[in-house]
Amino acid sequence: MEQGVVSCINDLSLEDLTGDSRMGLQQKEEYVEMKDVFSIKLKRRRFVGQQKGGLLLGIAIFVCLKKEGNKLKDSMITLNNLSEDHCHLWFRCLKEILNGFPNRPKSLKVFVNPSSHRKEATCIYYEQVAPLFKLADIRTDVTVTEYEGHAVALLKECDLTLFNGVVCVGGDGTASEVAHGLLLRAQIDAGRDRNDILEPTRAQIPLGIIPAGSTNILAHTLNGVQHVLTATLHIILGHLQSVDVCSFSSPSKLLRFGFSSMFGFGSRTLALAEKHRWMPSNQRKDFAVIKTLASLKPEDCELSFLPSTRLQQDVEENRQNQESLKCDSTDEWKRIQGHFLNVSIMAIPCLCSMAPRGLAPNTRLDDGSIALIVVRNTSRPEFVKHLKRYSSVKNQFSFPFIETYIVEEVKVHLRTQKENTTDNNLNSVDPEKRSYPWNIDGDLLEWASEIHVRVHPQLIKLYGENVNIVDNPKESCSCI
Repeated sequence: MEQGVVSCINDLSLEDLTGDSRMGLQQKEEYVEMKDVFSIKLKRRRFVGQQKGGLLLGIAIFVCLKKEGNKLKDSMITLNNLSEDHCHLWFRCLKEILNGFPNRPKSLKVFVNPSSHRKEATCIYYEQVAPLFKLADIRTDVTVTEYEGHAVALLKECDLTLFNGVVCVGGDGTASEVAHGLLLRAQIDAGRDRNDILEPTRAQIPLGIIPAGSTNILAHTLNGVQHVLTATLHIILGHLQSVDVCSFSSPSKLLRFGFSSMFGFGSRTLALAEKHRWMPSNQRKDFAVIKTLASLKPEDCELSFLPSTRLQQDVEENRQNQESLKCDSTDEWKRIQGHFLNVSIMAIPCLCSMAPRGLAPNTRLDDGSIALIVVRNTSRPEFVKHLKRYSSVKNQFSFPFIETYIVEEVKVHLRTQKENTTDNNLNSVDPEKRSYPWNIDGDLLEWASEIHVRVHPQLIKLYGENVNIVDNPKESCSCI
């Protein structure tokens, strides 16, 4: 039946959803695969105001087509036939084929963050996303969040068996919060202690991310592009990608699940930007970066990490091109300490428009590793050179003050002033009570001085398509 469909639509014309004629399909495609079809409708001619019935003209086939730069677009193909019997026969057969794709969602729980970026998330969802969900016959239950943590609270209580997936419309912070809520719910349903995160339970249902924030790193990394229509079509077509997740914990409890984190310059910049939410988004970010650079200072801390065991095979295969790559895969913890301007701990490459190669190009979405990137203290001009490299094709890590490691666990211990002096009378803040800013997927969180980060391979499935990232063969990475 599927082959019959393919041969019958060779000579059809291609139209978009607005009805504008496009180039004939035969000039661009020889066939349309059913895996790219996301909706089938009967096409009728109706009078103004007529809601039902009408003259049957044929069948409308809605298909997903690939564009340049990883983008997807939706188009409509019309099968003209005035026979009621023929149209209904084809309609039933085509619908049966579509219903046979196992990962395509039929019902979705949707969270919309109305405060994201320029407060455009609600408009983006109802004008660009919801019509396509309706066209694909996907039922939705929409919640417009009212406060931080609202999505997590609802995910702990709602009946997830009613849905095939969860969708969030917002920025990286919104996506991270919903992913955290899904994983917390998985631990609850499995009867696990939420603080027992050595081997957490995987999320029950997938998460879809509609980019409506300022940087949209998660959506960009997942799909290779920041594009609402592309993200929506990946959800409709049921494209799934397993993704690694980090757990962040104190010595006594789990603090957060997340995909990437920064401490130092990256977190201080975010903290300053959050204090100026009244400013326009782009101005706020530029102001925060300049202000933080003006008062640039390092943090005195100790990093302990467990090197990853996954790189040994990669090292052997790429030894000729990566002479500087060293890896001694053991189960022994390593330790470095000193004054660091920034520390990045990332389980995903973190692509965005400002860093097309990624903030952490040495890792992948599902390879079970963390990229630990350490920027030691240096002069302001040298640090600015490093930052500028992210937007270029040059290796942003080829500086003597930067160290990169591929690891499985990281322990961050911030050494306070008390620990670095023999003066017992020095009046400083109790390290147990002091908190430090962390940037977790664009969310600002205040945590204590000791944080343990673990990677959990393929802990959650996201709607999207894994994009291959081309490494710079000269890029150095060490896991000593």
